[in-house]
Amino acid sequence: MTDSALLRSRFSAAVVAVATSAALVCAGALVVAAGGHAQAATVKHRVLFDAAHAETAGNADWIISTSMPDPTKQNPAPSAETDWTGAISSWGVALQKTGNYQLDTLPSGSAITYGTSSATDLANFDEFVLPEPNIVLSAAEKTALMKFVQNGGGLFLISDHTNSDRNNDGWDSPAIINDLMTNNSVDGTDPFGFSVDLKNIVNDYPTAISAASNPVLHGSFGAVTGSVIYNGTTETLHPADNPNVKGLLYTTGSTAGGTAGAFFATSTFGSGRVAIWGDSSTIDDGTGESGKSLHDGWNDPKGTDAQLALNATEWLAGAAGSTSSSSSSSAPSSSSSSAPSSTPSSTPSGTCTATQLLGNPGFETGTAAPWTASSGVISNAGGEPARTGSWDAWLDGFGTTTTDTLSQALKLPAGCSAYRFGFWLHTDTAETSTTKAYDTLKVQVLNGSGTVLSTLATFSNLNAAAGYVQHTYDLSAYAGQTVTLKFTGAEDYVDQTSFVLDDTSVSVS
Repeated sequence: MTDSALLRSRFSAAVVAVATSAALVCAGALVVAAGGHAQAATVKHRVLFDAAHAETAGNADWIISTSMPDPTKQNPAPSAETDWTGAISSWGVALQKTGNYQLDTLPSGSAITYGTSSATDLANFDEFVLPEPNIVLSAAEKTALMKFVQNGGGLFLISDHTNSDRNNDGWDSPAIINDLMTNNSVDGTDPFGFSVDLKNIVNDYPTAISAASNPVLHGSFGAVTGSVIYNGTTETLHPADNPNVKGLLYTTGSTAGGTAGAFFATSTFGSGRVAIWGDSSTIDDGTGESGKSLHDGWNDPKGTDAQLALNATEWLAGAAGSTSSSSSSSAPSSSSSSAPSSTPSSTPSGTCTATQLLGNPGFETGTAAPWTASSGVISNAGGEPARTGSWDAWLDGFGTTTTDTLSQALKLPAGCSAYRFGFWLHTDTAETSTTKAYDTLKVQVLNGSGTVLSTLATFSNLNAAAGYVQHTYDLSAYAGQTVTLKFTGAEDYVDQTSFVLDDTSVSVS
């Protein structure tokens, strides 16, 4: 329903026998994903690398492959970094070899979009990597990127030193990244809680903080101990603006955990995650197109840059903590004793059968059970079509004061290494405000007595998008417990907002 004047009408329909979303995980099933990849219909973490903002200007070559958008067209099964052409091909190849990722590139001449029909639209991806942009983002691009993160996407920002304007257009990556965070239509009040320093640090070896449980520093690709700077910069943290901002690596002489001298930092915004790195030399693998002057920071024995890039990619894509099929063959190569390791993190004790736990996950029975839902929420109305199949869960959308709920109780087994709660959400609204959340959808975890244990996310009319957006959350904190997952949509007395859910899942492995 795209006509903002159209209010929701609910009606019943006969139950249609169609395949549910659970059929997507049947052995041998194939789907075609964004970018034209044919792949087994298992959940893959979808990462889009940017090449639309002069990432190859001057000596830069920050692409995973010259084949765009689909790097597998250059080589469908790369085994070495040179199987794909680009100075960050090692990054792409390492991810590709795990079998857990779908990788694409936003080509030169394209624009960053969110909620369009484009195959490279951010709504089709879990993560966007912006590796040292040298063209300032347009107002529309900044809105798209901020809404993508706000709605649950992961954003990987990689800066370089000040005055690193490779295409001589008056903009370098520190200025472009700072402009994104302070000059956008979604939230220009330091939403991530950090700013890029206008510095040129010629040489340094930042060290990691001590944080054994941090998934970026201690992820499935190995432990991070430090990094390298060869003309780079740092970030200043502003925890008063965003208390979730955290410095993970600090330059020499800086106070670990402080607000100054952070070389790598993470944060959140809305339902999404953000990471920033202060130097593009760290992702450079020394290979690329002929004529480029490159440095192999990826395998530099003075740092652990490959582990940091790969662990951060995993965390931003919502994959951290999930079982990885990485093996020694998927690790970046290096002869150094400090070379990147792909040894997976240990699995908790106990046994675990990989399975999807939710009943009626795509609502294709045409009834709620085993969900508990407000009257009329399970719908096949044409005004808000399902993402797959014929049925969805349509909360609110009346333009009058309404509260709709949808919930399901389930037992999470103990002994698994991954507990992922996922769903696709389409938010449609007639509200016109770009700053005020009038209508909301809360996603919560409750215990057996109905007490709220956690609010995983709150969406609103501000999250409106043209299509469905996927969201995933970690439920590992509730392993071994019986919990209820609950959606609560609350709409005020004017201007409809519809929250439409489809293809839900709770996957353990």
